Formats: sequence, C-alpha cells, structure tokens
Amino acid sequence: MKIFLDAAHFVHGAFLGSIWSPSRIFIPSPSGRQRFNVLGAINPIGKQIITVEEDKYVNTESVVAILKKIKAATNKDKEIIIFLDNVSYQKNQKVKDEATALNITLKFLPTYSPNLNLIEPLWKFIKNEYLY
Repeated sequence: MKIFLDAAHFVHGAFLGSIWSPSRIFIPSPSGRQRFNVLGAINPIGKQIITVEEDKYVNTESVVAILKKIKAATNKDKEIIIFLDNVSYQKNQKVKDEATALNITLKFLPTYSPNLNLIEPLWKFIKNEYLY
C-alpha cells in the first residue's frame, strides 16, 4: 500500500476570493499569525485520508502519531510505503526507528518537488474551496 504524507498550515484569517463592491468593505479578521496545522496521509488507490491536527506546530511527535494511526487503519499483512518530504522533523532518527518498529518503509521525495506528492492537490482543493 502506497501512502503520501504531507503537512498543511491553514491560516486563521480572511482571504480575498472574488468580490466586487462599489465601495470599500473592510473585513475584520485575526492577524494571520495563528495557524491550524494538519498532518495528512492519503491512500490514492483506496481514497482513504488519515490526519493528525495540531494547534501549535507539526513536529516529530505528530509524525510518530500519524504513523501509528496509519498502521492501525490498514491491513496488518500489507506492506506500507509512505512517501514524504525531506523536512527535518520527518527525517530524524526517532521517526525512522518508529517506522522500522511498525514495519513501514519511508521513501523521501526530492527537495522542492511538491508535484510528486499526491496529497498536495487535496490541500489546494481545501484552500480554494473552503478557505477563500
């Protein structure tokens, strides 16, 4: 089973989608410094999405938590391969050790290649359809 994993950071604030008005309209909104962070994994074949939500930062513990959720949600006999970015909190030794203990293979995508990660269109859809 092949799974693609990535984080998305949604900003608490107003986004200008498309609006027309004869006069200026100001929309009060938060400063944009607060974020809702989601670490998500998608199985494109089975169309299954697994997430871990964070109100602070996505870190090593978040990655370990989603690895455990992925293992619990999948068939125990199937081989699990997870494709993820070269972010430091996903590539450290604690994550690699946990993946080995759970019998999960980690494959790291090349740097600056979001087009190879199949969860990126999902994040784009959410931002375009629900945040704007």
